[in-house]
Amino acid sequence: MARTTDLALRNKVIYSVFVRNHTPEGTFCSVIPDLPRIASLGADYVWLMPIHPIGVLNRKGELGSPYANRDYRAVNPEYGTLDDFLALVDAIHANGMRCMIDVVYNHTSPDSMLWEHHPEFFYHKPDGRPGNRVGDWTDIIDLDYAAPGLWDYQVETLRYWARMVDGFRCDVASLVPVKFWERARKEVAEVNPDCVWLAETVHRSFGEALRRDGMYCARDIEVFSAFDMEYEYDVREAFERYLRGETPLGHWLDLLDFQESVYPGNYDKLRFLENHDMPRIASLAHGTFDLVNLTALSFFLKGTTLVYAGQEVASEHQPSLFDRDTVAWDTGRDLSDLIRCLARIKHEVLGANDSISFVADDGNDVAVVTRDDGRRKLGVFSLRGQDADVDVELPDGVYENLVSGEKVVVREGALHTDGRPIVICA
Repeated sequence: MARTTDLALRNKVIYSVFVRNHTPEGTFCSVIPDLPRIASLGADYVWLMPIHPIGVLNRKGELGSPYANRDYRAVNPEYGTLDDFLALVDAIHANGMRCMIDVVYNHTSPDSMLWEHHPEFFYHKPDGRPGNRVGDWTDIIDLDYAAPGLWDYQVETLRYWARMVDGFRCDVASLVPVKFWERARKEVAEVNPDCVWLAETVHRSFGEALRRDGMYCARDIEVFSAFDMEYEYDVREAFERYLRGETPLGHWLDLLDFQESVYPGNYDKLRFLENHDMPRIASLAHGTFDLVNLTALSFFLKGTTLVYAGQEVASEHQPSLFDRDTVAWDTGRDLSDLIRCLARIKHEVLGANDSISFVADDGNDVAVVTRDDGRRKLGVFSLRGQDADVDVELPDGVYENLVSGEKVVVREGALHTDGRPIVICA
């Protein structure tokens, strides 16, 4: 874990915004009126997906992926001007939140400014042409961090943006040398000592496949030396197998417990149900799993919580990365009050340095999670929204459910859930 990581990050909420699809206008300025609502959800950080110009050559879709970056040191003119971007950052701050931007340092678009001026910074195929090492990423070309001068350029770019924003979400950070990130963090701290670093680490199967093919792919434990937070993709595949009914709940919970054993004591995994790269959780949970309990559990786990724009209205449509595809905000369902409540619990009740333990009732698909820092916090999450009698390690008595405000009775070491999430502070 990075030595300067603030454990308080474990109790923060990040809200992810894709500027193009957040509003019909798709501009920096059009996001500003929505910031009070985002802040009201309990968001501490607004993460803006890449803000830079997008390449034209080999682009996917009509508008291209924001992860096919054409110029690291400019903003996408479709979103507005640099002044518009700074106005958005100022408005984020004025609403009591901080701003993170996405940086894509593994690759650029094939027609990037960097390729035009520094072709020596790129990976070249045996025939001498630039290329990428991951076959279906056809709209990008890979950088080569063995190239002299690339590190200096990239670090100086980060220092440039760090004077304006509060943190970076680093795309496929595992594919960029950890030593680079360590240097970048150190030198960025000279201009912004409070900068926060989030790594998109990779799925275990993907990382294994890359290493098997001879590619560099850092392991999560290595990435933590430079980053404050990293993705929980190391356990995501187990979660997805559970949702598909291929493994019991206990298998996934065991892996969450395993994280407590293998990572540094101050590790911070980003907890999420969805993001821009995966299907909406509402589409996966529809008709089988209870979305309210899944949402409550994601906030109760140890680690920073991510909310992807549209998740609060249970959107089932995954917006396109390549075309204009505005979030459908009018879904007829609204989880905003629930998320506000869960964010308050995360901010005010859960401890940044809690111990955490897991018990799975596989027969009823109920997760019982205990957090403790001298006072016990118990979460009971019926992931299919069903009634169940659940054994708990609490003294008999009457407790308040912090989610609903209702009373919960523990009798003879057990309580009854009516299928709604329960959070108790004893």
